[in-house]
Amino acid sequence: MASVVITVANGDTVEVGVVGIDGVVGVPILLGTGSTPGRTFIQIAGSGFRVSANVLKQEFERPGELRRYLQRYLQAYFVQTAQTAACNRLHRIEERLARWLLTCHDRMDSDLLRLTHDFLGQMLGAPRTTVTLAAKLLQEAGLIDYSRGLVTILDRLGLEKTACECYRTVRDEFRRLGLL
Repeated sequence: MASVVITVANGDTVEVGVVGIDGVVGVPILLGTGSTPGRTFIQIAGSGFRVSANVLKQEFERPGELRRYLQRYLQAYFVQTAQTAACNRLHRIEERLARWLLTCHDRMDSDLLRLTHDFLGQMLGAPRTTVTLAAKLLQEAGLIDYSRGLVTILDRLGLEKTACECYRTVRDEFRRLGLL
């Protein structure tokens, strides 16, 4: 799973997009712009395919199933980034943490996520101490277990009830487009 992260002038970071088994890294190549101000990095190990940017662009420009799939993915990705911006501004940290954990869970085959509070803080645009408090609330509610950089999702339905509507909006768009 990959994260698309924006870094501002003072060095603070926040995640604006997640790419999992449903997507593709390199959206600017598909759009013909070549780059974006953010950076993308792998945050949780897994397997994937590596395709030359030129080959991907050529295949995207040809009519066919790959192009149709990538167009649907781009729509869902744009919804995800817009919803993430709204979420980071409008919702409480425990709701945002629940959203983020569910987003990761949707793109993995495991209930276990190797993540530190510092890393989660960078992804959520919040201080590590704030993320620690939010994780503690989720743990006390029996939704997750968190120990030494390992988050275990214990109660997915409870986590879904805790997450803000942003999680459902993005998930539903990915499902509507046949990506999840």
